Amino acid sequence: MLSEITKRNVGLLTDFYELLMMEGYFDIAKRNKTSEPIVTFDVFYRTNPFGNGFAVFCGLNEIIDYLLNLKFNEEDIEYLRKNDTFEEEFLEYLSNFRFTGSVYAFEEGSVINKKEPVIKIVAPISQAQLIESAMLCLFNHETLIATKAYRICEAAKPYGVMEFGLRRAMSFDAGIYGAKAACIAGCIGTSNVLTAKMFDVPALGTMAHSWIMSFGDELTAFKEFATRYPNMAILLVDTYDTLKSGVPNAIKTFDYMKEKGIVSEKFGIRLDSGDLAYLSKEARKMLDEAGYKNAVICASNDLDENLIMSLNVQGAKIGLYGVGTKLITGNGSTLGGVYKLSSVYDNDKKEYIPKLKISSNAEKVTNPGNKEVYRIYDENNKIKADLITFYDEVIDESKELTLFDPVNTWKRQTLMPGTYKAKKMLKTIFENGKLVYERKTVAESKKYFEDELETLYDDNRRNTNPKEIYVDLSQKLYDTKIKLLSEYV
Repeated sequence: MLSEITKRNVGLLTDFYELLMMEGYFDIAKRNKTSEPIVTFDVFYRTNPFGNGFAVFCGLNEIIDYLLNLKFNEEDIEYLRKNDTFEEEFLEYLSNFRFTGSVYAFEEGSVINKKEPVIKIVAPISQAQLIESAMLCLFNHETLIATKAYRICEAAKPYGVMEFGLRRAMSFDAGIYGAKAACIAGCIGTSNVLTAKMFDVPALGTMAHSWIMSFGDELTAFKEFATRYPNMAILLVDTYDTLKSGVPNAIKTFDYMKEKGIVSEKFGIRLDSGDLAYLSKEARKMLDEAGYKNAVICASNDLDENLIMSLNVQGAKIGLYGVGTKLITGNGSTLGGVYKLSSVYDNDKKEYIPKLKISSNAEKVTNPGNKEVYRIYDENNKIKADLITFYDEVIDESKELTLFDPVNTWKRQTLMPGTYKAKKMLKTIFENGKLVYERKTVAESKKYFEDELETLYDDNRRNTNPKEIYVDLSQKLYDTKIKLLSEYV
C-alpha cells in the first residue's frame, strides 16, 4: 500500500490548474452562499493498449490509499501561500480538507473495455476536480502494465513468466506497483523483493554474470551457487560460451549435485543472449542426453509477447521466461485514460443533469449522465457485451433485451429471456467519504482475473487482431446523448 512505503503527503500530488479550478468553485459557492454542486466524473480510456482486445484493470487499492491519505499539511499550505495565488480563506479550507465523496469502480483484476466508466466519482465539484490527476496516474500506469503482462503471459503459455523489471522501471513506485500489476495479470512472481513482501507474491530470481565472473572459473561458480541454493539452481550459461562452456559446466554441476545427494526441486539453465531459439534447442538436446530431461530452460533478454510468439514458431525449447524492460515500461505505450465530467446534480429538480463534451474528433465525444455498467453474459457464460445505462436503470432478465451499436445503430440484436444474464460492474468503494469496500489481496485479484478470462471467447483473447468486446448504450442513454448533441451542434 502507498502508506506502507512512506508517510508522504499526497495533497499536492495534483496539477496546478486543479487547485485553480478548485478555488474558483470554492469562491463561487461562498459568494452565492450555497454549497458546491454534487457532480459525477467518469474514468475511462478510448483505445485498447497494444492492440489488445481489452485491458486489465489495476490500481484500485492504490487509489483507495490515495483517497484515505489525501490531506494538506502545514508545509503544503505554506508553500501555496508563498505562491501568492490563493486567498487565505481557501487555504484555511484546504488545511482541514478530507475527501467526502463516493467512488464506484470495477473490481481490481477486471477485464475492462474502452469508453466505459471503470471508475465513477460522485462528490462536491472541487473535491472531484482535485483528485483527477492522481487518480489518472494510478489508473493509467497499473492498468497499462497489467495489460502488457497479460499479453506476455498469454504468449508464453503454458510456461510461466517472471517479472524482472525493477532496474528498468521509471521510478521506485513504477517498479513496485508495476510488478504488483504484472502478478495480478499472470506473472508467477517478481524479482522485486519489496513488492513480494508488500503483496505476498513469490520472490524469484537466478544469478548475474558478475557472480560467475567473480570466480576463477565457470564450473566453480556454478557449483557454489547450486549447492547453496539447490531449489533455485537456474544457472546462467552465456557468460563465456553457451554451448561449449556454459551448458557443459551446468551438466557437470548437476552431476556433482547428484553425486553429493543434493536434491533440487527446481534446476536448469538460463539463456540471456544470442539466438534463443537455436541455443534452447541445442541445450535441450545436451541436457536430455545427459539425463536431465526435467531441467528447465529459462530465457531472458529484452523479451516481449512478439518475441516469445516468434520463439514458439521457431520451436524453441524454453520452459520459463524472465521479462523486464518491455513489461515494466509498457514498451513506449500509454493507456490514455481520461477523467470527464458527466453530470451535475440539480437540487431543485432532485436529479442528475447529464453533461456532454463535444469534439470535432468523434472519439472524444463523451457519454453523458450518472451511469452504471452492466456486463451481459450469453448462455455459455461468455461476455456478450457491456451495456452502459443510467445509474437508475434496471435490466430485467425476465424481459427481452435489445443491444445495438451506438455508432452503426442498424446493427442490433434482441436477447430473449433466459438466454442472457446481466451483472452490475461498479462496486461501491467509498460512500460519503467512508471506505465501505473490502479490499482484495493480489492473490485474490489474480484469481478474479483468471475467472474473468474464462468469460472471454478465444477471439477476444488472442494477441493478434483480437475481436473487441462490444460496448453498447441503453436506448435511454443513447437518446439523451443524441438530444444533447442536437442542442449544441
